[in-house]
Amino acid sequence: MKQKDSIDRLFERLEGTFDIIEPPADHQKRFLAKLDAHTAESKFRSGPIVKNWWKPLSIAASVLLLITAGLFLQNYEPEVEGLASVSPKMEETQSFFTTAINEELETLKSFENEDTEILIHDTLGRLEALESEYDGLKIDLVNSGNDKRVISAMITNFQNRIDLLKEVIKTIEEIKTLKANKNETTI
Repeated sequence: MKQKDSIDRLFERLEGTFDIIEPPADHQKRFLAKLDAHTAESKFRSGPIVKNWWKPLSIAASVLLLITAGLFLQNYEPEVEGLASVSPKMEETQSFFTTAINEELETLKSFENEDTEILIHDTLGRLEALESEYDGLKIDLVNSGNDKRVISAMITNFQNRIDLLKEVIKTIEEIKTLKANKNETTI
């Protein structure tokens, strides 16, 4: 009740100071027109442009993120170790063959000259084919659950690479010997 009394006293005190003149008849229309113009202007400045640019931007960012993740996952292949993944003994075997192949490859490259260039290039192409075959065997090894036949094929692949390198090195040495003998006979 106390609050009602204070409001009543306020009106009593302000009585006679109120603006009691009626506004013109079109006042309400003009006021609403100004209000609409102001509202449209404020929407143009900050409304749809400021508020609505986040939605397309967030959609574009989401799509970009999904595409990037898809490309990454598509190109991702787990590292397959080959024989080393089977057992420590097989890891030693793989290490032995890899070392032997690298040594034979270095020996082969040391013979590279104008006369042996085509032979060495052909050999490297055949080695790449054997390495591709080995990569397929690594996948088969994982899929087969370490099947002994796949392990045997992998070891055979290593042996084939070493045999190929040794055979080509032997051929190059024979060619070298024949050229040396031919040069001796012509002198």
